[in-house]
Amino acid sequence: MSDGLFNTSQSSFSVLYRSIDIVVIGFCFVSVLYLYQVPLDTNYQLVFLISIAVFLFFSQSLELYRSWRTSSTFAMIGYTLLTWVLCCIVLITLAYFSKTGGYYSRLAIGSWFVATLLALTVWRIIFRKVLFYFRKTGIDSQTAIIIGVTTSGIKLAEQITKNPQLGIKIVGFYDDRPVKRLPEPAASLLKGDIEQGIEWVKSNKDIRHIYIAMPMNAEKRIVEILNRCSDTTATVHIIPDVFIYNLMHARWQSVGDMQTLSVFDTPFEGFNVAIKRLEDIILSLAIIYIVAIPMLIISIAIKLTSKGPAIFRQRRYGLNGQEINVYKFRSMTVDQVDHDTVIQATKNDVRVTPLGAFLRRTSLDELPQFFNVLQGSMSIVGPRPHATVHNEEYRKLVGGYMLRHKVKPGITGWAQVNGWRGETDTLNKMEKRIEYDLNYINRWSLIFDLKIIGLTIVKGFVNKNAY
Repeated sequence: MSDGLFNTSQSSFSVLYRSIDIVVIGFCFVSVLYLYQVPLDTNYQLVFLISIAVFLFFSQSLELYRSWRTSSTFAMIGYTLLTWVLCCIVLITLAYFSKTGGYYSRLAIGSWFVATLLALTVWRIIFRKVLFYFRKTGIDSQTAIIIGVTTSGIKLAEQITKNPQLGIKIVGFYDDRPVKRLPEPAASLLKGDIEQGIEWVKSNKDIRHIYIAMPMNAEKRIVEILNRCSDTTATVHIIPDVFIYNLMHARWQSVGDMQTLSVFDTPFEGFNVAIKRLEDIILSLAIIYIVAIPMLIISIAIKLTSKGPAIFRQRRYGLNGQEINVYKFRSMTVDQVDHDTVIQATKNDVRVTPLGAFLRRTSLDELPQFFNVLQGSMSIVGPRPHATVHNEEYRKLVGGYMLRHKVKPGITGWAQVNGWRGETDTLNKMEKRIEYDLNYINRWSLIFDLKIIGLTIVKGFVNKNAY
């Protein structure tokens, strides 16, 4: 897996992390049993052994022990919590189907689940802070060179300089072009040509990383460089140029004996599909349980204040451009039916009822869409669905517009929490919304979804552009 410009690898601390995790899980388990005066008999010993086996299995599947040097703390903690939660779900499921739940103290097991969740998080944050401190002082630092004085190479060097906690030091650029043809910021760091750079890495074992920042049209040269780098012990990274960044979730696939590179692909393949669907089901059920009574009150209020149904359906494009029906609380005086021409709601729109204005401003009119999520036609997080007529209009005007349909539409999204919601009265507004939608698809992870949900709770419900 990767994060940003860097490729992640198996952490050099992986054995230490595994060992500490096992100790933490065991310590919390024994402590909770002691606290509640529960004997550590054979049944509880079996639970502990199963928990360790399941935790290590999921940690391997989710690459929990990869190097987090270049990843955010939020991402590292998110994957840790996900691993433990999945472990807890397996334990609960086993107890349910084996009908052995009565053997165990629910209070003790529940306390263990929560205590371990907190302990796994806290020790990682503390250890990460300590590592960052030492890396800033030069301990556990790694040196690197950059081959290619290009825009992406210069950007990489700037990011490394701005983030000393990464513990990476760029010692120089190498390029075959003369200095007068190179951008000024990197020209002063030029140490020599590419061959000299590779030879230096071969003779200097302290150089741990080689970053190749060359345009894709230099394919033959890149292959030559890779072949030469294979004679070194350094880790080699290829920094994508603009062309590669525009290939959404590009991945190699096999067709018989042939290898193909899929582009404009969806991030939801294999395990990711299950994770995304599980996220949607759990969260939508929880939210529907919480807002059931408010939804009933809103429905009654709509019926009492204006004629027409409380909930209506709108035709929208869903996954892969298939038409779906999206549910909403009615906010206008007349139930709006899809026509060949759809007029977006504008500021002080006379069609909007006083109650409807409040519902739209606070996004409460979107609450019925949690049933769409349960149904499977929508997701909690994803690009907001547009009217089918608007889709046909903007797909001709905005490049990559239809790529947003590579994932299910969402109730909230990356564009919305960044302010790009409401009326799109200019082409630029739609272009910015699509830019954020595609950025979401490119960056998708469970942690990113949870971040967007958190931002929605903090600032996403009420917005000056929602009317």
